[in-house]
Amino acid sequence: MENRLLDQFNNVISTQWLKMEHTEEYGSLSHRELFELAYHTCNDIGTRCIWVKLAPKEEGGSRTILYSKDKLFTEIESLPDHLKITHYFSEDANGDRLNDKFCPVLETRKQTFVQKESEWKEQMLKIILVERKIDEAANLVMIKDINRKVYFAIGDARESAAVVPIFMEAEGSRLVQLALNKWMTTAQNLPPEESFPEDRAPGLLKNLMQIKKWILNLVTSRLDKD
Repeated sequence: MENRLLDQFNNVISTQWLKMEHTEEYGSLSHRELFELAYHTCNDIGTRCIWVKLAPKEEGGSRTILYSKDKLFTEIESLPDHLKITHYFSEDANGDRLNDKFCPVLETRKQTFVQKESEWKEQMLKIILVERKIDEAANLVMIKDINRKVYFAIGDARESAAVVPIFMEAEGSRLVQLALNKWMTTAQNLPPEESFPEDRAPGLLKNLMQIKKWILNLVTSRLDKD
């Protein structure tokens, strides 16, 4: 198992590529709330999460690295007094995306989120957690990690979604849960310490991307229209 993109980021991208940084104040949001909103805002169907670490406390420490198909790396880091988003890019043109696309959307979503009831906020955070777990499962398959980890990532996504009314009441949720259950069973029946089979990987990845698209649309529609 080798996470080549992560190695490339740590050894080359983070020190040699052009970068643009943006800091976002927490305001009335918790560290977790702003981190999850930033994760979703910087994520899309063509984006891959190559690494994530969640801090157990609210003082900061959560960090993730995303890679998009247009060769843009995004690092989101929750610091004690602010959130830092850094884009790494190989061409000057890509740097404009930070200010032109992500930052205005994130600011608008912050304003929307802070006005919502606690129950609504908690449900949205749990759905973004499911989004992250789908990303985790996809990355594990891509780096040829072991079946046990794939099983638990998919299982976490399914179980987390099952207790969120907004998720379960949305059109299409039953099909999503059935698909997750199918792949959980598949991974469970494979040798736990072996890599996920290459011949089954395309089918799983295709299904995960379909589920991810559905989740992205669900979260975005609630954040931007509710």
